[in-house]
Amino acid sequence: MPLTPLPPGLRESQITSSASDLSYHIIEAGHKGSPLVLLLHGFPELAYSWRKVMPSLAKAGYYVVAFDQRGYGRTTGWDTRNFEEVDLQTFVQTNLVRDMIVLINRLGYHQVECVVGHDFGCVPAALSALIRPDIFRNVVLLGHPFQGSPKLPFGFSPDEEEQLTKPGMIEELGQLNPPRKHYRWYYSTAEANKEMAPREGLHEFLRGYFHLKSGDAENNPHPLESMTATELAKLPHYYVMPLELGMRDTVAQDMTAEEQVNVRKKSQRWLPDSDLEVYVNEFGRTGFQGGLNWYRIMTDPKLRKDLDIFAGKKIEVPLLCVSGTKDWLIYQTPGAVNNMKEACIDFRGITWVEGAGHWPQQERPEQVIEEVLKLLNTG
Repeated sequence: MPLTPLPPGLRESQITSSASDLSYHIIEAGHKGSPLVLLLHGFPELAYSWRKVMPSLAKAGYYVVAFDQRGYGRTTGWDTRNFEEVDLQTFVQTNLVRDMIVLINRLGYHQVECVVGHDFGCVPAALSALIRPDIFRNVVLLGHPFQGSPKLPFGFSPDEEEQLTKPGMIEELGQLNPPRKHYRWYYSTAEANKEMAPREGLHEFLRGYFHLKSGDAENNPHPLESMTATELAKLPHYYVMPLELGMRDTVAQDMTAEEQVNVRKKSQRWLPDSDLEVYVNEFGRTGFQGGLNWYRIMTDPKLRKDLDIFAGKKIEVPLLCVSGTKDWLIYQTPGAVNNMKEACIDFRGITWVEGAGHWPQQERPEQVIEEVLKLLNTG
C-alpha cells in the first residue's frame, strides 16, 4: 500500500509482538525515550485523525503515538470474517485495553503519561485508566463521557443507560411520529456495513457524515431531561435515525437541506478533500465492519460481562473531559456528565472548545493541544 500522506515530523510503521495477534499500524512523533502520550481514535476514524495535534505534543517533549485500533485501517491480524462468523470475544473491551498494554510494552515503556481518547476511543482510554492506573497516569476524553464501572445487583435499580437496552425503549422509538431508531442498534446489525461500505459514493457519504457532526452544521446541543423516546427524538438524525433509513440515506437526506458549495468551503478549512481521501481509501478497502463490531459489544450485555470484575471501581488518576460546544455526544445519554463526575476520584472538569463540533482534534487542534499540555503540566 502507498504511504499515508503525513505532515512533516510524523512517521508510520508496523509493530508486531509475540504477545498479540495484531500487527499494529502506528503513527509516531517525537523521540522514543521521551514520556509517552498515547492517542486513541473513534469511529469512523483512524490514527491519521491525530495528525494535527501530534507535532506540537512532540515539540513539547513527548513521544506521541497513535495507532489504528483493532478493526481499523492498516492494523491487521484481527478477525475480518463477516457479521455472522466473526468472533466477537476478540473485540470485548478488556481486550481493547490489552491491545494497548501489549503495544506500550513493545515500544519499550512501562508507563503512559497521558492517554487521550476521542469518540469511541474514549471507552478504552477510560477503561485503561480504571484498570491500570499504575500504567496510565492521566486521561483526556474528547466528547465521550465515562459512565462509570459496572453496577452489579446490590439492592439496585437499573441506571438510565441500561434502560436503553430494554426492548421497550427500542419499540417506543419505533412508535414515534415519525418513527425513529437508535444508531447504536443500527450499527449493531448485519445491514449496517452492507449499506455503508460500498466504495461508490463513499467520498460524499463521509464528507456529509463529518460535516453534519461538526461545528459547521446546525448543531445546538443541550442536556436531555430523561431516557425516554420523546427526549431521545430531540437528538440529530445521525444519533436517532429515521426508522426506514440506513446511515448513508440518513446523511444524504440531511445534506439535501445544506448548500453543497458552502458545505465544501467550510469543511475544506479543517478537512480538505486530500485529507478526506485518506479515510475514503482506507474504509473503501476494509469496510466498516471492524469498527461496527465495537457497537455490537456495547449493545449486548453478555459481551460486557468481562468488565464486571471492576464493578464499583473508580478512576483514580486525573481525568479531563474536552468537548466542542457544538458536539451532541456529551449529552447523548441523559445524566452522563454527573455519572462521570461520580466515577472519578480526581475529576478535572469539562473544558469547552468554542465553535467545535464532534471532531475537536481536527476542527480546533490548538485548543486540544493546550488542554492536554495543561493537564500534563498540572497532573
